[in-house]
Amino acid sequence: MRATSRRRPLRRRGSTLVTAVLGAATVVLGACAQVVPGVAVPDAAASAPPGLERFYTQQLAWGPCAPFAATEEDRQIYADPALQCARMEVPLDYAQPDGRTGTIAVLRHAAPASPQRIGSLVINPGGPGASGIQTAAYLSTSLAPTEVGRRFDVVGFDPRGVGKSEPGIRCLEGPERDADRRDDDTDSSPAGVAQTEAEERQTVDRCAQRTGVDVLANVGTRDVARDMDVLRAALGDAQLSYLGYSYGTRIGSTYAEQFPRNVRAMVLDGALDPDQDPTVELIEQGRGFQGAFDAFARDCTTRPNCPLGQDPAQTTAAYQQLTRPLIDAPLPLPDGRVLSYGDAQQGTINALYVEAYWPRLNRALTDLRAGQGAQLMTLSDEYYERNPDGTYASNQDAFEAIRCVDDPRVTDPAQSLTRAQAYNQAAPFLDSGRGASAARDSCAFWPVPPTSQPHIPQVPGLAPPLVVSTTGDPATPYQAGVELARALGGSLLTKIGDEHTAVFQNSPCVDDIATRYLVDGTPAPPGATCPAT
Repeated sequence: MRATSRRRPLRRRGSTLVTAVLGAATVVLGACAQVVPGVAVPDAAASAPPGLERFYTQQLAWGPCAPFAATEEDRQIYADPALQCARMEVPLDYAQPDGRTGTIAVLRHAAPASPQRIGSLVINPGGPGASGIQTAAYLSTSLAPTEVGRRFDVVGFDPRGVGKSEPGIRCLEGPERDADRRDDDTDSSPAGVAQTEAEERQTVDRCAQRTGVDVLANVGTRDVARDMDVLRAALGDAQLSYLGYSYGTRIGSTYAEQFPRNVRAMVLDGALDPDQDPTVELIEQGRGFQGAFDAFARDCTTRPNCPLGQDPAQTTAAYQQLTRPLIDAPLPLPDGRVLSYGDAQQGTINALYVEAYWPRLNRALTDLRAGQGAQLMTLSDEYYERNPDGTYASNQDAFEAIRCVDDPRVTDPAQSLTRAQAYNQAAPFLDSGRGASAARDSCAFWPVPPTSQPHIPQVPGLAPPLVVSTTGDPATPYQAGVELARALGGSLLTKIGDEHTAVFQNSPCVDDIATRYLVDGTPAPPGATCPAT
């Protein structure tokens, strides 16, 4: 298992945010969508594409959310009677609307009945592969007393193939995922490359057998955006108000291109550049993780007994000295598993997404120096969403499947080698020291072709979105937000900081600007910048 660079969703638990009939209508006035009380709402399904009318006009049967819970923690939150859940039917293949169908899991926290109620705010937390219903359930708790919570129903959905939506994407079972994580695939010799590619082919075969090729062919962002327009209509909204984090910005920009006049307001936080080559994006993300690691390490060296030493110039080398021995000697854990080199990397990456996790990473690396790996393994388990019983959420399976149909694939071993070399240079703290591998990843062997290509969206008539980009974001570099705002003709809000995404995450400055935009369409002022929090 080579270290992944998945775009982690907004899903923070515990004391931090989990990253997680209209009374007024909207019309476009000038450049911004404005709330106009008393204006009649047109038929939300009037824009249904031919042949899709039955999907656009369906009525959602709202009920308790308990059957949609995936974990014990979810069951506790989903017991809230303010939360309602439903299933929405969509065609598996939009080119064949009379063929096989699937269902999308939807959750909402309704705003109080009021003439000031605007409609629904649809949320996607990223991934790809993250649960939108889970994020909406947690996020609605903090939003309920705010103006956004009073004016909007907070709505989340699990994209097709993800979470509680059906059919689901399944590739590896729990023991197979555990074995995949133990195998670091650091052998860059021809024999090592052949072994790695054989494992990748086996994973692809399992995905095809357990999920179905017809499902894999239709799980890309192209189809998720179409589902979101069905959801808009099923919710009774003439236009969409949307908040997308990380990969959710790709869903947003894809929707904006497919349905530009159906957008009321769109906040895109932690942006992906829609025109960026995936290899360039990967390298830039590696550079972002290195920057986040350096920020963590600088902080660590100011504290007594930093496991990386006291010299900021030597922290990358110190981290390599701590983790590289795990390649040959994985560390036994009390539960019978072992901490692999790959898990040490993933646990570290997980903690680099939010500064609040830095103390945990400090403790985990201190333990590793003392020959103990349980805390670092816990961070890795959280990243992969491994349950206590050894089962996994489907996020990693979905990530692979969606990525492989969203992006151009690398099938040339020489290009794969060049990409691996560039990644090691961009993120040297993740360099195994065993040489870059020419092994191609699972997408090179995927059984269906891509359904998207990088390009600048064409969005005539789009109400300008609000793009939020954080200067030190480790997963989605700042410049990608600049490019997305330019591509969509939106306003840009810069957040100073080192964390991944910012909206409704304890920054009053960001939240005030996002709220004014969502409620009345006010864009971020030119050069708008919010301080670190």
